Amino acid sequence: MKIPLFLHLLGVIVWVGGMFFAYWVLRPIAAQLLEPPIRLKLWSGVFSRFFPWVFLSAGFILASGLYMVMQMGGFAAVDLYIHFMFALGLLMMLIFIYVFFSAFKKLNYHVAREEWPSAGTALGQIRLLIGLNLILGVVTITVAVLGGSA
Repeated sequence: MKIPLFLHLLGVIVWVGGMFFAYWVLRPIAAQLLEPPIRLKLWSGVFSRFFPWVFLSAGFILASGLYMVMQMGGFAAVDLYIHFMFALGLLMMLIFIYVFFSAFKKLNYHVAREEWPSAGTALGQIRLLIGLNLILGVVTITVAVLGGSA
């Protein structure tokens, strides 16, 4: 079970770590140093590079998590905290899918047309949802680490 656990943790590190970096490190500096057109182009480019990694990470997390649950006897055999962790992970994936197929598409559309206020609105929505997903990610990690010891 070491390889599935490794893939699971690697996916979590890339996704949650990437959100932490984007939200708490890159965002404040970009807002401080860059004018809106450059900042919006930067975020469009950053997300274009990061989001494929999120899809890959989410796939690793989902596949390895389901594999490990099946190795433990299925959902009927695992503790409640694993159900909670699974539900939170699915919620995070649904939020990401919405971000990618809606808000990110809007951001790119408006950046390409240099419609800065509309691009800013789309970026604000992405920022809010990534912030929510970051909180959910930290809660999920907490459940994973502390859930089995309760």
